[in-house]
Amino acid sequence: MVQGLFAGRSKLFLSVGIADLLALSTGMMLAWSSPILEKLQSTGDDNPLSSPITSSENSWIGSLLSLGAALGPFPFAFIQDKFGRKYSLLLVAIPFIIAFLMSAFAAHVSLFMVLRIIAGISVAGLFTVLPTYIAEVSDSSVRGMLGSSMNNFLCLGLVLSYCLGPYLPIMWYSIIAAIFPVVFLVLFFMFIPDSPYYLMGKDRNQAESALAFLRSKPVSEIQPELKEIERSVEESKANAATFLDIFKSKGTTKALIISVLLCVFQQLSGINIVLFYAQTIFEASGSTLSSSIPPMIIGAVQFGSSFVTPILVDVLGRKILLLGSAAGMVLSEVPLGVYFYLQDDGVDVDSINFLPILTLVIYIISYNCGFGPLPWTVMAELFPSNIKSAASSFTVFCCWFASFILTYFFASVSEAIGMGGSFWIFSGLTVLAFIFTLIYVPETKGRSFQEIQSLLNS
Repeated sequence: MVQGLFAGRSKLFLSVGIADLLALSTGMMLAWSSPILEKLQSTGDDNPLSSPITSSENSWIGSLLSLGAALGPFPFAFIQDKFGRKYSLLLVAIPFIIAFLMSAFAAHVSLFMVLRIIAGISVAGLFTVLPTYIAEVSDSSVRGMLGSSMNNFLCLGLVLSYCLGPYLPIMWYSIIAAIFPVVFLVLFFMFIPDSPYYLMGKDRNQAESALAFLRSKPVSEIQPELKEIERSVEESKANAATFLDIFKSKGTTKALIISVLLCVFQQLSGINIVLFYAQTIFEASGSTLSSSIPPMIIGAVQFGSSFVTPILVDVLGRKILLLGSAAGMVLSEVPLGVYFYLQDDGVDVDSINFLPILTLVIYIISYNCGFGPLPWTVMAELFPSNIKSAASSFTVFCCWFASFILTYFFASVSEAIGMGGSFWIFSGLTVLAFIFTLIYVPETKGRSFQEIQSLLNS
């Protein structure tokens, strides 16, 4: 089965793998705040600032990446349609490099705030462009698996951040992190073609060459697929549309609602709170372990479980994995909330001090098996190419604006109602995600773009 999966797809997997180095950089930047904020709050030599940051500065630094990510999708949507998916992804790498180098040498708190906004712009570009690129270069039998590979590399970035961040000075951690977008920039520019869908709108011969490279086949053997791409691109050109045109069709309106709510529910599950403030959460739990150890456990579990979805997504389908994911997150967040509630109420919780790690391990596995990778996979599958950029950029904006609100207000809300109440809110919102998925989200497994559009319009 594995040999059949990889047969004739070596260059396709190579292309997606190199592109996914940007997802690795995203993972390192998402988890950056967990080890780095601890250093910036300290009075030791690890802090490059003249004094520890305040709680307000802590909230701003933690949340500004999400604000940058909310602002970034719209320019990248324009750039990917105007200049192509390849050059858009190359552009995504540059703010990452700048942000990591700023992190290495920053000596004032304002620079840390600025670099988080800059990094957020790259994060937005990644989630706007990379799912589209992967969906357009992949054939339908592996599209779900390769779409989920973005999450594998993102989780690898989380692991690296959790493992390196606590033990390296901020400067060396940041310099190492900057290496990955630089490697991507060189390899992707020199060796990897643009999407055949984009190239078809510019030059049929270039599209033909790109598709032949990606399929590892001679030109004569790719003609049926090339003709299908040509038909799809011609149809998109004939039906050129703006964002407002989404609402003229039942199918595209439904697609937008599904994409936006899946991505917003992803954030409302509390994932970025766990990633951004992992060390803070474990310190609050009163665990006897060093606060740097549990995040490494969580990162390792997240990386390991990220391989479940690529294996199962084209077997079980998107919908059943999303439902299982939501159920698992609810069942893990409720007892975690109970633990913090009992702790805040003065109850001795020493006998169950394993519970935060156990429940967050279950939470991460559940998240990674569905609501982590699949909203982006489904988003890339639902929209016709003539409105994909506009729709995906709006979806990314909604996702990261929700993340900004959550990460900025988490500290103050958890102080007001307790950490337990916060996780109960997340679990309640995830129940709504389960109900929405059950009733409203269609199954896209094994369906072509044309079949998915027909399903949405039916």
